Amino acid sequence: MPLLLLSLAQFLLALDYSIVYVALPGIAADLDLDLAAAQWVVSAYAVPFAGFLLVGGRLADRAGAGRLFVAAAAGFGVASVAGGLAASGGVLLGARFAQGVAAALLQPAILGLLGTMFPARSRALSVWGAVGASGLAAGVVLGGVLTRVSWRWTFLVNVPVTVLCAAGGLLWLRDRAVHGARVPLTGSLLGTGAALGAVLGLTLGGTAGWTAPATLATLLATAASATGFVTHERRAATPLIEPALRGIRSLRVGVAATALYMASVGAEFYVVTLLLQSARGYSPLRAGLAFLPLAALVTVGSAVTGRAVRRFGSPAVLSAGFALAAAGLGWLALAAGAPYATGLLPGLLVSGFAHGMVYTAMFVLGGRDVPPPHQSSAGALLTTSQYLSGAVTVAVLTLVLAAGFGFGALFAATAAAALTGAAVTAGRGLLDQKCRTRLVERFQHSSEDPPPHPARADAQA
Repeated sequence: MPLLLLSLAQFLLALDYSIVYVALPGIAADLDLDLAAAQWVVSAYAVPFAGFLLVGGRLADRAGAGRLFVAAAAGFGVASVAGGLAASGGVLLGARFAQGVAAALLQPAILGLLGTMFPARSRALSVWGAVGASGLAAGVVLGGVLTRVSWRWTFLVNVPVTVLCAAGGLLWLRDRAVHGARVPLTGSLLGTGAALGAVLGLTLGGTAGWTAPATLATLLATAASATGFVTHERRAATPLIEPALRGIRSLRVGVAATALYMASVGAEFYVVTLLLQSARGYSPLRAGLAFLPLAALVTVGSAVTGRAVRRFGSPAVLSAGFALAAAGLGWLALAAGAPYATGLLPGLLVSGFAHGMVYTAMFVLGGRDVPPPHQSSAGALLTTSQYLSGAVTVAVLTLVLAAGFGFGALFAATAAAALTGAAVTAGRGLLDQKCRTRLVERFQHSSEDPPPHPARADAQA
């Protein structure tokens, strides 16, 4: 039951990120928002989510992941009510920001509990990853169905789920709090300020111009916040990113993979939504139904990844997933103007299957070498990279589209990100093999057995 509860909470977070995509045109029309302002319905959630995740990880590790899970689920439900009842764009963006902060506390609590409650951590992560990837895919389908009634239901649908999660957390989740730990809020505020400024600067650059005073002031503030963050991390007694995590190579590669995931198949929902609704005039319901094949293949890809990771190792599976994603997105780049059935559908099927592979394998790789006491912080670091990349990617793609480039160029950019992901994670797999060779040679003159193959290490994590 605890694994089901944690998977349900992850489904909620993933669903809430993607469910607004299909609803964006309706939200923009109802609240009188232009394209640049409408993309903030996505970014206003993603930026605080990314910015406060590491604080959430510290709180989960030190104050108790179970307690944090309950409090964050309740806060997410309250913010969802505010979003569903919002009468203006400002109120809606404020509610989305609050949802992002609550999600930043809930996500590391989920990952911390997964890392400490289940001995077969890799298998638990595979189940969790499959459900999370399905939530991202289901969001665009459910968003189309609910928006047919009202876009407000894309927020209100969260409420019963958050009530169930909070009640289940009180019943089934137990942990021990560690009092007296300092939480590095300064680093988090500086990092969030830098992320927020980067997205805002990109938006202003595309609307007001790159030499406009507001744009220049925002970019200068962003640079100052980023510099302050780096300085704080080097000198602070309690840095935001724990020094113990910085030397874990698999975690560093996992962080890169989560960023490239959001720049590739993670951004696909946004691009396809704009293509179907803005360019082709699909209704929200028709657009949601058009996503069904993609959603189904995401679920299938996630389901088979756990077994593949146990057999071949997470680096190999992750690299293959990125390569397959590049093929699917490349097809969409070439077929952006073709009919749905013969042009878009094959690319959606291939990229959807790859999406499920990448989503699950990147978290298995990122967390496999992290000690249990640091699982929440490591999971927060991985998800920070994921959602920060998502916010920046959406802003960049909106800017590219506003500049007059077609949808083929947008799909080509996401395919390039997927190719980069394949190269980065393939390098990790080669490095594992080199390390394996050196260690085997070292143990040839010893009575000890050589260490397990990386694929077996994934299975035993």
